[in-house]
Amino acid sequence: MISIEREQLGDISLLHVAEEKVRDQLNQPAIFFFHGLTSAKDQNLHIAYHLAEEGYRVILPDALHHGEREGTVTGEQRTMLLWEIVMNSINELQQLKDHFTHNGLIDEKRIGVAGTSMGGITTYGALTQYPWIHTSATLMGTAYYEHFANQQIEQMRAHGISIPDTLASATLKRLAAFDLSKQLSTLSDRPLMIWHGEKDQIVPASYSTTLYNELVPNYSDRPDHLALYLEKETGHAVSRQAIFQMKSWFTKHML
Repeated sequence: MISIEREQLGDISLLHVAEEKVRDQLNQPAIFFFHGLTSAKDQNLHIAYHLAEEGYRVILPDALHHGEREGTVTGEQRTMLLWEIVMNSINELQQLKDHFTHNGLIDEKRIGVAGTSMGGITTYGALTQYPWIHTSATLMGTAYYEHFANQQIEQMRAHGISIPDTLASATLKRLAAFDLSKQLSTLSDRPLMIWHGEKDQIVPASYSTTLYNELVPNYSDRPDHLALYLEKETGHAVSRQAIFQMKSWFTKHML
């Protein structure tokens, strides 16, 4: 039976999902899963369930301004705060990892990170900061922080939202350290699965195909550590097939 427990770590509200038989066992493989913009940890329980079935301890945190941390932020404000939310989640990941390793609940050598949309973007950024991430999976995300941020700024301005040049420049400067597309070598052959729907109008699939093609030479010694899955008729939504592909990916590389 799958156990689901709500926990609070400082400001972070999270769900701790695991098979009851391994819930309190030490040194278990773990996956930190990040949700998308306007979503919440609870809305990704079906994904956590499938991963927990394989024996993983799955941790689903609410991102800043989402779920139990939503507060009074409006939808438009949340969109404008996308990059603040992403960078905050990346920083909080270290806190989450330290908490569960200090308690001995997770195996430091078998830690995975995954996410959808904004969560996929977060995963890419986390890979630039944390060499302890063993395996990762990104679903409809982008590693091209600077390019995507510039696109977002242009779209907002086109809709009449005022964004000062000084604010845009400051944001891009802060994002540089997390932009995986500028530092592909930080992956160091670590297992990475990339998934995208080809009809995605929110985060274009071209981000994933471009990244994959750029990474292929870097993975020449370990081609089995890199995978790209595309679905022709799928938009900005995670399919059932994608969930099972991710499940198989982690099972192959982390169990």
